[in-house]
Amino acid sequence: MNKGFDHLVRRLRLRHLELLVVLDGTGTMRAAASRLHLSQPAISKMLAETEDSLGARLFERSPQGVTVTAAGAAAVHRARVVMGELAHARDEVEAIRSGASAVLRVGAFSVTAAVPAAVVQLRQRMPGAAVHIHEGRVSELIQRLLDGDLDCVFGALTTEMLTSDRLRLLQSEVLLQDRLCVLAAASNPLVRRRRLRWTDLREANWVAPPRQTLVRQAFMTAFLNEGVDPPAPVIEAISSVTIGAVLRLDPSLLCAVRFEHARDEVARGGVRRLSVAPEIALPPLGLFTRRNDVQTPPVMQAFARAIRKEGATGSRST
Repeated sequence: MNKGFDHLVRRLRLRHLELLVVLDGTGTMRAAASRLHLSQPAISKMLAETEDSLGARLFERSPQGVTVTAAGAAAVHRARVVMGELAHARDEVEAIRSGASAVLRVGAFSVTAAVPAAVVQLRQRMPGAAVHIHEGRVSELIQRLLDGDLDCVFGALTTEMLTSDRLRLLQSEVLLQDRLCVLAAASNPLVRRRRLRWTDLREANWVAPPRQTLVRQAFMTAFLNEGVDPPAPVIEAISSVTIGAVLRLDPSLLCAVRFEHARDEVARGGVRRLSVAPEIALPPLGLFTRRNDVQTPPVMQAFARAIRKEGATGSRST
């Protein structure tokens, strides 16, 4: 530790960091004062103390409110990480008091065979570990990771993600190659055919996710590459529960899913994966963690090993 940092630690309190996060979220001193149950003069004093301690102007003031500066954006980001880590410490201590040996917070998209398998492996290695799985859109989960709310995120390494400014704050590791798959009920006659092409499936009744998803875009690309218009799905759904139910209830349906979802549905029984050419690739799947100098905790190391192993297993099954 240097003298400058020691001085900062003595002057700044968690309340100052909380103020930065709240001000960035609300955009006005009045709203921040209301949120923190303080007077506006107290808020102004706290902000001045924070800026003085960091040696930079963090927010520009105007009659309309406050606007974060470049220096302020950096400070707000770090403040969020500190607050997230504090919340993590609280949750971990509470879990340990209740009998857990460690806590891991994992972000993942809603349907993945790799994450459940890796969690089971982790629990076999560390029976006392508690794992909290948070599902959602990968872009939102990545922001929660950067804010300190999550320890890691399993998701697609899209071109958008790889060219984002946020990538410099992250470590990423490719674990699984992904591709578009077609599912059908085991009783569907198409299951017995071995040389299907996308054009053969143009008139089928399709289940597909919404247009903004990677899977739907790959689905459309598969047909466009063959010179035909993509079929309009008769059912649009993203829930794995819904997709699995309708496929098993109506054998005439076909469904476009990613490989990880296909593995999960086939394992449940009653559903088969069709062999359709040409293969349509999706962005690979990987593990994101924050790039920092803090030592990785043993529970995170164990999970990373488990998901690498599952990634290798999944790749061999392609």
